[in-house]
Amino acid sequence: MIEEQAREPLAVRVTELEMTAAPKQSLPVPVNIQTAIMRVPEIPLPFYRFLYLQVGRRWSWVDRLRLSDAELAAVLHDKRNSVTVLYVNGAPAGFFELLQVDEDNVELSHFGMFERALGLGLGKWFLLQTLYAAWSSNPKVVRVSTNTLDHPRALQLYQRFGFSPVSTHDATVQPLSDEELLALARSL
Repeated sequence: MIEEQAREPLAVRVTELEMTAAPKQSLPVPVNIQTAIMRVPEIPLPFYRFLYLQVGRRWSWVDRLRLSDAELAAVLHDKRNSVTVLYVNGAPAGFFELLQVDEDNVELSHFGMFERALGLGLGKWFLLQTLYAAWSSNPKVVRVSTNTLDHPRALQLYQRFGFSPVSTHDATVQPLSDEELLALARSL
């Protein structure tokens, strides 16, 4: 029998940010790359887990991977929640998830790209498309949080696009155990 490998919790610094005005800039679609952005209503759970894992593996995203099918379906299929997928040259390459908290507040709960899409010049353009979608319901504020495990330039990029830090706090992230990783692999 294989002994369970324990993983130490990771200390992180979380920064909460807010944006109170829609972006005014525009960016051209990067050239020589075929892109498509498609909202996925009623996203199948295995597809979502695949996206979440592909984007979040290197940034230690774990929360949604620990949810049961029923818990994840309740979150994803809530009419206030939307998942939109970035495709590059015909294959999934990233996603963003928005939650319309109420009439005045939208939360950018997840944003990221697959490792294979990094370095293609798509990050700023994709974030801008994400912000256009977030502001399409005319909220008063769009919120996002990032932490020290995210891409090293995530905080700087959010600020460049108009977000302002409103608070910080310390937290911990508990990496997936071997048992959790095995269960996840079986579910995909």
